[in-house]
Amino acid sequence: MVIEPIFEADFCDNSYGFRPKKSAHDALDDVSKFMGYGYTQVIDADISKYFDTIPNTNLLATVAERISDGQILHIIKMWLKAPVIETDEDGTKRNIESGNKGTPQGGVISPLLANIYLHLLDRIWERNNLEKKLGAHIVRYADDVVILCRYGTEKPMEMFRKILGKLELTLNESKTRTVGTYSDSFDFLGFTIQMMKSRRTGASFPHLQPSKKSLQSIKDRVTELTGRKRTALPFALIVEEVNSTVRGWTGYFHYRNCSQTLSKLKEHVEMRMKIHLGNRHKTRGLISSLFRVKTKDLYATFGLYKTPTTAGWTQAHALG
Repeated sequence: MVIEPIFEADFCDNSYGFRPKKSAHDALDDVSKFMGYGYTQVIDADISKYFDTIPNTNLLATVAERISDGQILHIIKMWLKAPVIETDEDGTKRNIESGNKGTPQGGVISPLLANIYLHLLDRIWERNNLEKKLGAHIVRYADDVVILCRYGTEKPMEMFRKILGKLELTLNESKTRTVGTYSDSFDFLGFTIQMMKSRRTGASFPHLQPSKKSLQSIKDRVTELTGRKRTALPFALIVEEVNSTVRGWTGYFHYRNCSQTLSKLKEHVEMRMKIHLGNRHKTRGLISSLFRVKTKDLYATFGLYKTPTTAGWTQAHALG
């Protein structure tokens, strides 16, 4: 609460993660905007174990650039040096020294400290005017980084590696990839992004939809909540849990070209609820379970949350 506003005054506009009045959707909008400007060659970067490998000495020096209060610096240093407590299978607790790298796991200050250190990347890119010189725009959400390139990815990638080396960070080569978005897609913040052609006008545009991994994750969770082992629980509780889970997921993914994905989720939720009701009443066979309850009754009688199937983004190029 004390130091965040101080660093907020310095952070660059291309940084979106864990910042007040900025969101993942803002980061996705930035990606979409620059792809529309012709920055369609993308470096989908992965910084290897970033939160675990931030060099503490460099991080404290970066914090000290803006914070001169010795007590605050001492508190942050103690936070970084605090040992991690792990519990063995037999219940024995062990203290593991944190060493000289990384930020505290689950610590409330970790996201801010992580942003402070990677701000050095943003600052170098901005002060050296690399976006204009290299035709490369960085969008960063904490340690999730994509570099949108207009004139090829080779020189921006070389510079990115060089800066990470100065920061004593490592690029995960096996997970970092370059993508030509007219022929391939990449995933960022739970969405799959690619240039596509409008069926209506034939013009190319950035197409963003929830990724297959994100969809599978919520489907697996709904399947778990409606499993056979949970038939002993009150059905109202099952509905409440499914509603809460699906509503939360939809709140984030009801964005851009999401209609087809949301339709698939809606069908899955309806199917799982019917199967669950069939299991409760010991209905034999999948087909019998699916036809035993009418879809409209799931909503009208049992109060199931109705997943929206119309894209939240209603501008011209929503294909879903």
